[in-house]
Amino acid sequence: MTPESIPHALDRMLPRVEKPGRYTGGELNAIVKDWATARLKVCLAFPDVYEIGTPNLGLAILYDLINRRPDLLAERAFVPWSDMEAAMRAAGLPLFALESKRPVRDFDLIGLSIPYEQLYSNAVNFIDLAGLPLLAAERDPRSMPLIIVGGHSAYNPEPMSDFVDAFVIGEGEDVIFDILKVLHEWKASDAPKIELLRKLAGIWGVYVPALYAPEYNEDGTVAAVLPTDAAAPAKVLKRIVPILPPPPTRLIVPYIATIHNRYAVEIMRGCTRGCRFCHAGMITRPVRERRVEAIVDAIEEGLKNTGFEEIALLSLSSSDYGDVVDLVRKVGERFAGKHLSVSLPSLRIESASVELMEALKDNKRGGFTFAPEAATERMREIINKPVSTEQLLETVRAVFERGWTHVKLYFMIGHPAETLEDVQAIAEVCKRVRDEGRKYVGNKVSVTAGVSTFVPKPHTPFQWVACDSIEQIRAKQSLLKRELRGPGLKLNWNNPEETQLEAWFSRGDRRLGAVLRAAHRKGIRFDAWQEHFNYPAWLECFAEVGLDPRFYTHRERLIDETFPWEHIDVAVKKQFLAEDYRWSLRGQTRIDCRERCFACGILPKFTALRMQTPAKAWECPEVKPKHLRRATTPELPVAGD
Repeated sequence: MTPESIPHALDRMLPRVEKPGRYTGGELNAIVKDWATARLKVCLAFPDVYEIGTPNLGLAILYDLINRRPDLLAERAFVPWSDMEAAMRAAGLPLFALESKRPVRDFDLIGLSIPYEQLYSNAVNFIDLAGLPLLAAERDPRSMPLIIVGGHSAYNPEPMSDFVDAFVIGEGEDVIFDILKVLHEWKASDAPKIELLRKLAGIWGVYVPALYAPEYNEDGTVAAVLPTDAAAPAKVLKRIVPILPPPPTRLIVPYIATIHNRYAVEIMRGCTRGCRFCHAGMITRPVRERRVEAIVDAIEEGLKNTGFEEIALLSLSSSDYGDVVDLVRKVGERFAGKHLSVSLPSLRIESASVELMEALKDNKRGGFTFAPEAATERMREIINKPVSTEQLLETVRAVFERGWTHVKLYFMIGHPAETLEDVQAIAEVCKRVRDEGRKYVGNKVSVTAGVSTFVPKPHTPFQWVACDSIEQIRAKQSLLKRELRGPGLKLNWNNPEETQLEAWFSRGDRRLGAVLRAAHRKGIRFDAWQEHFNYPAWLECFAEVGLDPRFYTHRERLIDETFPWEHIDVAVKKQFLAEDYRWSLRGQTRIDCRERCFACGILPKFTALRMQTPAKAWECPEVKPKHLRRATTPELPVAGD
């Protein structure tokens, strides 16, 4: 099917499918550039449906940055829902980009953003729908797009390695242009594909799996993942941007409802709290903040360009932003009378100050969301969230006292050393919060407990521990369903089988590529959607390729075991993570590392970059020139020792 015929085919197809607005494009702020004049064409893809992928801020950032270049073109593509996929396959319609309706296979590069493992089957299906060979080894980048993957799941790239030409490890704002430069130069030469792969491997933050091979021990554990080519580094260090670039202010305004219809701006990146379960908190270090004035100016421009009525101030923990109260006040002052809703999606209990609540007092359309993660102080010490139950109650009292009626509390079950008494405490804490709310707002109070299941993630202090079994998870969920009942209480939980899938692929090795190929043959996709998730079919896939799924989930790792992701360097030392794991076993906690450096490894890895960056740009301590470092007070530990 030619590019010219795709719009006509869509005209016949869209009246017969659910939510045709997913496939039309043409939204406000969508960028349509001249195909013929663009030196390189990039398809930015999110392997889920339009309404999930459109609000993704990482995709929006790259779309904005690439299209600012007059010689480059970036368009968007998403995975069609099952009805549209069936219609496309029946009509021979290839996967297409929304802006030009060009087939995805006509682009020079496909950039897949994969933030979580439930999207792996969709990513494989995306490649197939594009009319491309599934395996990277079978694709020719002279006639087919180069496929790269970024996002948090790339920090363990091995399960997807068979399908991907290169992974971006870390932040994409700068590295995407390095990749495009190498691709352009290679296309202008007569060099073979291996030379392209070698050049890509030489870029800071790019992992090329074809230039590495895993070795296994007799027991099936990984012995090493080693380079097979001199051009490939032994370890791939994550890419960071030392100073956050200006945020995009022309976000896409969709025609249909998406999961977030709002103007979102990232106020800071990284985290210094050291929650032991948190993958994002470890891999996004160091903390870098945007200036208050820059954020407020971006919001003003963004609202003019979009017309959104909600502002989201995004970070891993919005209240950890150094000037959060000043920021919220200035947003309130600048946009007074506009009837805007301001959301801070993630607040810490101990940092949700009364000042912040006062700054938000005219913004009560939503509720407050807190994430204690565990309900007993013993468990919170194990996971390094040392907040007392009384602190939690004091904070929610302040919330209800100022007129809010709804509080949402996020918890996890399945933490190391957790007992049923710790799970029971979740219900008890929620009831106490509800009872405190009734003192101030009466029966209008509403408390929602969101209870997810813990999965030990790569590059965290808990990467050595085993997952709860499905039976253990169900027992804990049943307890909560019995105990968390009554007026003003609501419980949300996730599917235990889906948790197993997340664990397989977050902790898996390259052998899981065969499992993914088997899943594709069975038609498995949309694993994040309950109506599509097929756990028995996944178990059949493991059996077909001779792998035991429990090997990846229910096995505690030895402290000296080599992980499948060991060749990926997030700059946080394995030694530090192991030490922190030992601390957790003793219930020892760490304070915010902005107050004290614990030598996680970030500073030694990025010493030169830190010295070139203004002092206030990072929350890590400033690195002094060598001749001044000797003057450091002798009793203070040097970062990296």
